[in-house]
Amino acid sequence: MSSPAPFRPDPFDVVVVALSARALARSAKRAGLRALSLDLFADADTREHAARAVRVEGGARGFVRRRLLAALERHAPPGTPVVLGAGFEHAPGLMAAIDRRWPVSGASAETVAQLKDPFELAAMLRRIEAPHPPVAADARPGWLSKRAGASGGGHIRLGGRAARGRYFQQPAAGAPLSALFLADGRRAMLIGFSRQWSDPAAHAPFRYGGAVGPVPVTNAMRSAVETCIDGIVAETGLRGLASLDLLVEGDAFVVLEVNPRPGATLDVFDRGPASLLAAHLDASAGRHPTAPPAALAPQAAAVIYAPADCAVAGLERPSWTADWPAADDVIPRGAPVCTAFAAAATPEAARGLVSARRLRLLTSLGAVLPAARPTRTTVSA
Repeated sequence: MSSPAPFRPDPFDVVVVALSARALARSAKRAGLRALSLDLFADADTREHAARAVRVEGGARGFVRRRLLAALERHAPPGTPVVLGAGFEHAPGLMAAIDRRWPVSGASAETVAQLKDPFELAAMLRRIEAPHPPVAADARPGWLSKRAGASGGGHIRLGGRAARGRYFQQPAAGAPLSALFLADGRRAMLIGFSRQWSDPAAHAPFRYGGAVGPVPVTNAMRSAVETCIDGIVAETGLRGLASLDLLVEGDAFVVLEVNPRPGATLDVFDRGPASLLAAHLDASAGRHPTAPPAALAPQAAAVIYAPADCAVAGLERPSWTADWPAADDVIPRGAPVCTAFAAAATPEAARGLVSARRLRLLTSLGAVLPAARPTRTTVSA
């Protein structure tokens, strides 16, 4: 009696992996690529865009190494290129493990480790003469406490004690601005600027709220930021889509963070004729983009957080939203419920419209009776 044939994963053009991979899966579909998506949700929107969407059970800080690697082994043929989004800044070792069987397109594990180490980043920014707030390992009165390698703003606190994995950064004045760019390891092309805001909660006063873009800046500001980005790429060999978080006053700015991956502003900028994920793959392979970014009308994207433990079954899901969980899920207080979008003639109008839509959704959520106990069912990877 013959033994059963060994399991062979289906072929895919690309694997996209992030805490929430919907935007990456959408961009892959726009590029005509058959994508395997691995994230913590595998929601309906992600399933619509990906050839296959797999939900991987996470842990306290996102992905659990053994579970994610097991899901890749089961579903992704070795050698399939992988694009990593949010969830790996604190785990360059996991990035390296993935890269050994599935080539990671974008920043290398070594580059991520360098850019997400606050003291290495500060030293590098000094070398290229880019302004950056002072950082320290020990507690400083009035300084911000941040977790190295974290994202989303939920980890930031004012003050506190020194702790392993955390550092302190002197507060700086200015309005938050982010610059999205493509790098090929030697040069970079600036795609555009977005304005960001926080959605404070008692436990997370700097929690990420949303972004709107593109927003205009002066020629002097654009030139100075391009010079800064070119210096970062020359120092690190950074490849692929990445972003620079800034605080801006007039034409002056300070650099807060470098995010060496596609991030939240993909929703804001991935609306032109060409897919930004395709551009990321090209730039990661050393092919420098030549076409200038497409001119886009402003669009805003805002994360809607659950004001209390709630069930979402039966709630209206407007066409201008995405990232809804499964209908039978219960969302714990403070967790993301969905993302709302709004486009308008100006950045201010787009932000105003998305704020109104956010309020409408929060009103709907307020009408839902709190759930007895928050749970999230998980499909085996």
